[in-house]
Amino acid sequence: MVAPIYWLSEVWQHCGWNAIIYLAALSSVDVSLYEAAKIDGAGRLQLIRYVDIPTIMPTCVILLIMNMGSILSVGFEKVLLMQNAMNLPGSQVIATYTYMIGLKSFQFSYATAIGLFNTLINFFFLILANWISKRVSDTSIF
Repeated sequence: MVAPIYWLSEVWQHCGWNAIIYLAALSSVDVSLYEAAKIDGAGRLQLIRYVDIPTIMPTCVILLIMNMGSILSVGFEKVLLMQNAMNLPGSQVIATYTYMIGLKSFQFSYATAIGLFNTLINFFFLILANWISKRVSDTSIF
């Protein structure tokens, strides 16, 4: 029961900021594209499909690449606050495991190794997503 609550709260938490980003991307759409599509007989759904989505696709790709850099980093505070003795085996994530090992068991070197491994995997995902994006389209971060 913890996973659906966590994912719903995660989507709700980032919904506002992502809406601001996408609305800013939509504000850069040239008005003449809308007018030309309406003259050609495009309806509202066709405007979304052929004007809006292609215009905001580079923004979507950049946000995907940036989010791939933190794919294994879940909200530590949220998970820790939702944990209790009954759901601990099902709600343990890398961040809370590192906390348990490092600060509660005083195994600092092992906890540092776990954190470094987590960071390297996230960095690999970031590089891979950027490389795929650069190969498929001309949109990339570096």
